[in-house]
Amino acid sequence: MPLGIPAVASPRGRRPVPARRGITGAVTTALVGTLLALTPAPSASAAPVLLSQGKTVTASSQEHYGTPAADAVDGDNATRWSSAASDAQWLQVDLGAPTEVSQVVLRWEAAHAKAYRIELSTNGTDWSTAYSTTTAAGGTETLSVSGTARYVRMQGVTRATGYGYSLWEFQVFGADGDTGPLLPGGGDLGPNVHIMDPSTPGIQAELDRVFREQESAQFGSGRHAFFFKPGTYDNINAQIGFYTQIAGLGLRPDDTTFNGDVTVDAGWFNGNATQNFWRSAENLAVNPASGTDRWAVAQASSFRRMHVKGGLNLAPAGYGWASGGYIADSKIDGTVGPYSQQQWYTRDSSVGGWTNGVWNMTFSGVEGAPANSFPEPRYTTLDTTPVSREKPFLYLDGQEFKVFAPAKRTNARGVTWASGAPQGESVPLSRFYVVKPGTPAATINAALAQGLNLVFTPGIHHVDQPIKVNRADTIVLGLGLATIIPDNGVTAMKVADVDGVRLAGFLIDAGPVNSPTLLEIGPEGASADHAANPTTLQDVYLRVGGAGPGKATTAMVVNSDDTIVDHTWVWRADHGDGVGWETNRSDYGVRVNGDDVLATGLFVEHFNKYDVDWYGERGRTVFFQNEKAYDAPSQAAIQNGDTRGYAAYRVDDSVNAHEAWGLGSYCNYTADPTIIQDHGFRAPVKPGVKFHSLLTVSLGGNGHYDHVINDTGASTVPAGTSTVPSTVVSYP
Repeated sequence: MPLGIPAVASPRGRRPVPARRGITGAVTTALVGTLLALTPAPSASAAPVLLSQGKTVTASSQEHYGTPAADAVDGDNATRWSSAASDAQWLQVDLGAPTEVSQVVLRWEAAHAKAYRIELSTNGTDWSTAYSTTTAAGGTETLSVSGTARYVRMQGVTRATGYGYSLWEFQVFGADGDTGPLLPGGGDLGPNVHIMDPSTPGIQAELDRVFREQESAQFGSGRHAFFFKPGTYDNINAQIGFYTQIAGLGLRPDDTTFNGDVTVDAGWFNGNATQNFWRSAENLAVNPASGTDRWAVAQASSFRRMHVKGGLNLAPAGYGWASGGYIADSKIDGTVGPYSQQQWYTRDSSVGGWTNGVWNMTFSGVEGAPANSFPEPRYTTLDTTPVSREKPFLYLDGQEFKVFAPAKRTNARGVTWASGAPQGESVPLSRFYVVKPGTPAATINAALAQGLNLVFTPGIHHVDQPIKVNRADTIVLGLGLATIIPDNGVTAMKVADVDGVRLAGFLIDAGPVNSPTLLEIGPEGASADHAANPTTLQDVYLRVGGAGPGKATTAMVVNSDDTIVDHTWVWRADHGDGVGWETNRSDYGVRVNGDDVLATGLFVEHFNKYDVDWYGERGRTVFFQNEKAYDAPSQAAIQNGDTRGYAAYRVDDSVNAHEAWGLGSYCNYTADPTIIQDHGFRAPVKPGVKFHSLLTVSLGGNGHYDHVINDTGASTVPAGTSTVPSTVVSYP
């Protein structure tokens, strides 16, 4: 973000095989010398092993070349086996040796079986029936079975459609097998998770110690999470530095109350808050000592599920520079003062008032928000948020640690916790594999294949192969801004085209060898419908350079339909180590190929070409903040055919429907201040493509925009070196 500034690759593809839209079914801590342990892991039988993936599979028939039997056991929910269009077809997997089996999961495509049997055999000749039905409804079916088998078969009896039998995945689970010993769930969360209760001695001293370490450690290796058990804590001033998370352990914020403050200021940077990145406050009630709490942050800093029993000041002491941030599912009884914050996004919350707006204050689903009035006053307000599902969080149920996964809301407004316990699902920590620094990626993937979710403990985690999230409803939760670094140019994480995956609370940091992508949501050509249970990304950040040399062609690719990207900062570093036009090369920030993708709180900055490149239909963005790359060496370096510069946010010409609200793009071409961008935003001119409340701004006259979007909107040149936005209320 600005320091000292006043207040294409190919389009999306689909698999070239006949398609029918499928139905995919649905701590330890330093407590002044005391070491605490979390709930012990249950017996190994609590999480069965996936036995079938990648094993030998045969079938009675195959519909065509694109749907082989092997595709039903490849762990990819975008590939499938389908049979000939006749009854009495079967699919059979060889587990390699007789094994105790306990569960079969069938993920049917639309062409499913109405009647079928699950059969077991130790020799492939003599079969016994482990399950039978004549009334199957399709979708995802999870079946309990019992027996010893080397061969497991789905024997189709009667089809439900005129097509054949079609399975995205045929999964067999058991308590043992040749996949190795079961990995335990739950357990110790490591030394950098600090768990407090009201009787813990030295709380303030421990908070202060960590803050001294983290206050200016912008690219340091320290990672910390402070969790406070329900109760009341007096005379607390929790100053939050880099890579520090503070949170309550109740189901509601008011279960854990601070008579005091949770504070972010900018003393370390001479009163400039534009680099107060990577920190969070969650699930606490705060009675500020002065009546107003201070939360002077920049990107990648979330304020979630908080109850401030007073006012909230978003600017640093002295009202120095500040650049933007995010609030969700929070209640501020008093007035919020953004003061010098350039842009800000508040979602599904309640405020007692709002004092001003610098360039663009954006609200969706916020009780008490000012009325929509952009460009003057500079408020962009939506009554509701189209779809939202809050971030999963750790909490205590009695003495047991669990993760609460809030339910999805449509047309949401206000907080989720106003009327008592929130809606959602509680998942015991025993169903999570606790990932500590040094855990091999192969072990992480084995835990996922076993059916466990993931908790990444605070620290730096290197992976030498992609983390593969293939199971629907998997939760991957980072604590204390846990950081994942891909080695040897791999993609750090790949999510299959499945329902309901939740990614939250971690940072992916590019390694020195170029990765094609850092994070992929769904494989190329993903097409399953996830509207009822979308995948969500929340407080998931991606970084290229800054902590050292890093490269990635595209930081994030979203292929799965209906994905919700809720608060992300995707950043090609403009300062720190390993920074240079080619040193931390990354052409594209976020590429969206999936349909019906929603972004709420999208911060994407400094990429060599397009920061956001959107190909999917019916995409929506509520709030976008961007800076173009400071270090472009010349006009020629960013020439895009006949166009000067790559747009910050581009919608492909093939798209017929897209809508976005509250967008800003800034240029600060410090390497060559003569650079001109033709526009900040680029989109096809079609009735279904709509933009609301846009701005471009030249920071101090370092480069300029000729237009805001396409050929619409005034140039920033008339403002000269003054930092004055050019605005467009609506487009077209």
